[in-house]
Amino acid sequence: MIRSLAMRYAAEYAAREDRLQDQGDGRSSIHYPALFLFVGEKAAPAIGPVLDSCRRKWDNAGGVMALHAVPEGGKAEQSAVPQGEPASGGFASESPASGISSRSGASAPLLSGGPTDRLRTMILPRTEGRDPRTVRRDLFLEFQGEQRYLAEMNTALRRLTDSMADYGRLYSSFDVIHLTVITRVDDPLNVLLPEITLLTRAVLGQSFKSVQTDLFTLISERDQAESFGLSSSAGMAFLRELEGMQSPDYERTAPLLVTEDGLSIPVSHGPAPLFDLVYVLSDKNERGTSPAGGMDDNYEIISHISLLKNVMRPSGDSREQAGYNNMAFKSGIRGSTGRQGYASAGFSGVKRPNRQIALAVLYHTFRRITEEMSGESRLGPRERLERLGLSQGSLRERAKKLLPDKEGILEMTGLMSHGRPSYSELKKLSLREAEERLFGGGGEAYFSSNFALPAAKRLEAADPLREWKPLLAAPEGGSEGVTFFQLAEWTADSDDAGSVLYGLRQHMAGLRAAIALSREELELLYGDSVDRLPFSKVPLMDKRTVRNFIHYLFAEVYGAKYELLLLESELALCLRLEAALESLHSASVKRVKAMERLEEELKAAVLDSIGRAEGDIGRNIMEYFRAVTDEVIGEIESRRGPGALLGERYMGSVPDLLDRGGEALLERLIGVCEREILTAEPFALSFEEELLRRANVAAAYDNREVLSKEELFRRLYRTLEEEAAIHVRLFEYTQEHRHEEKYFFGDSGSEFLRYALSADETTRIYRLGVVHERRRSGVEKLNLMGGFHLEDLLYYRNGRIYYETYMKNGYELHGVDEESLPALR
Repeated sequence: MIRSLAMRYAAEYAAREDRLQDQGDGRSSIHYPALFLFVGEKAAPAIGPVLDSCRRKWDNAGGVMALHAVPEGGKAEQSAVPQGEPASGGFASESPASGISSRSGASAPLLSGGPTDRLRTMILPRTEGRDPRTVRRDLFLEFQGEQRYLAEMNTALRRLTDSMADYGRLYSSFDVIHLTVITRVDDPLNVLLPEITLLTRAVLGQSFKSVQTDLFTLISERDQAESFGLSSSAGMAFLRELEGMQSPDYERTAPLLVTEDGLSIPVSHGPAPLFDLVYVLSDKNERGTSPAGGMDDNYEIISHISLLKNVMRPSGDSREQAGYNNMAFKSGIRGSTGRQGYASAGFSGVKRPNRQIALAVLYHTFRRITEEMSGESRLGPRERLERLGLSQGSLRERAKKLLPDKEGILEMTGLMSHGRPSYSELKKLSLREAEERLFGGGGEAYFSSNFALPAAKRLEAADPLREWKPLLAAPEGGSEGVTFFQLAEWTADSDDAGSVLYGLRQHMAGLRAAIALSREELELLYGDSVDRLPFSKVPLMDKRTVRNFIHYLFAEVYGAKYELLLLESELALCLRLEAALESLHSASVKRVKAMERLEEELKAAVLDSIGRAEGDIGRNIMEYFRAVTDEVIGEIESRRGPGALLGERYMGSVPDLLDRGGEALLERLIGVCEREILTAEPFALSFEEELLRRANVAAAYDNREVLSKEELFRRLYRTLEEEAAIHVRLFEYTQEHRHEEKYFFGDSGSEFLRYALSADETTRIYRLGVVHERRRSGVEKLNLMGGFHLEDLLYYRNGRIYYETYMKNGYELHGVDEESLPALR
């Protein structure tokens, strides 16, 4: 529970920091409207991540629409639809643990704050329950024979375009729309991709002057353990069909437009490639390794390419450097034969490790509080006894308050005696016998009733733990509280002079000795004969002498009994205090152990999280943010006084919080960190400056070489490049017509991007550009690569074997006749 609470706090802090508008970062805007068309059930997992990335990155993403072509009876990606969250609420789910990664988000609410109709569905023939040998062909034939699918698709698309018109004010121009089609190669529904694309373009074309259409083809090479043969064959079938769609002489005419009266209108295309550009993205990169993000990396790539091609470039903005040119890129990936190539991409991001920072600050704030509470007290043994009311003077004064006033003993002289014995009768007796002769047990009864019993009742009402509670209260106004760390030490059962329990027990030993001596003296006094007692004896005045004896009896004997009762009451009080100290020790030790367990859990959480942060991004997080946290707390104490964090304004009563459970204490601590620590000025540094300070924070202590800014930037530059490996595996790593372009997303005026733009300036053979965004939280990199052909894909080379085998064994993997398809290469 402690760990999950800490991780939730870290995630919430990271999400707040990632909300660009909250930390002053500027988001890009797209120039033209955008529509994402997801084809097939296997494309469903892409919907949430792709569109949430748009929401986080695009200032005018509120009008972005999504269309999901799903089989009848299938499930649309409902998890991507928000449930009426406010426009400023909601955030992407957990980002990668490391600050350097090939993605910056995962599945999350789609377009938080938007209406649920921004994600529409388009129904196609069902796929469930079909013969896997003929599923693609059966889908194609059923679609051709059932006009209702086309009618429903027409209706869905027209409603969609009507909704898009409501968001025209968000864009600079409504002349062009960017249509991005996304599908998995092995999804059977992509057998209908030409019809779906042509119909969508035709309907959009009635509202927009131009429809720019791109296709993102996703390949999952890690998800074929059980049906790799059939899956590879279906993927190969689609790639073969795609090769035909992208040929320069591709033509297609079909009655796709359907009116409300059921009349069909043909839609024609070509001769020309169906898609402007086709991107192939795999969950394996060009090095043959599988990135930790898997397919999620590709979803981030899709949104960034969409932004790159559609970003609004402010006129006259000199910071926009070498912007993307779609025509130039298409020309670059076209070979000398004129054959249009395919494209792929890689993506990486360097950003502030907000989760790790939040956890480090939480741990160091807790550590500072623990150090404050466990610090050695300035009070010596005598002062400790005084603070707890356990000094000899305090105990004696408190014991006196238990007993009625001693003057009350004089009232005992009014007790009625039994008969009228003469002094001559009394003087032969011992003192005890004389008292018995005069009063029987009346004196003892009176003393017990009027002194011993009231003292016992007052003692019973004493509650040391309740009386000590103010000592543990949060210190205010510079007052020094006593912490349970100190109490655990003070109340330890030891012979150490600093132990108040030891001091109390020494005092109790003295009391027991004094009580024994008093009882012995009282016994001797009671055994003495009356005529030897030093009271005034008046000759010939017997009654006066007896009266003087009675005064002596009560004044001296019961006075001694009063002093003995005072000693016994003080000892009884000490016994209660001893039990209370033992209980206080047990409770204090329990609290100390709870604090130690909490510190261990917080430390484990932050170290585990930091362990997942790579390279320089995770460097010295603990060391640097310990110093920063201490600095912020020092500023608080300079304003509020020493130990201010333990005051009611901040942590309040730590013992009370602990007694309610570690979660209660952690929640209060999280509140302090969020309100007082993380909002302080040292946490507002730019990403670069903070990273450089972190990189060098420990250099003075362990004699490591100081990391220069130049070296740090060089490492980050190299890491960004390595992490942005192209997400496709080619048979030849350097294919014949490899064309590369690389783009940074960040503040073009920042020191790091100025360094990045100048690095390798004289030797680079690729186009390098920047999409300027006003941000302080990091930088991202998108690597584009194109010029390869489908037969260059290792997936194609491997899948062809399965494809040919399945085709020879009677599998019907195409909707159209095989003779109309391009030959395998």
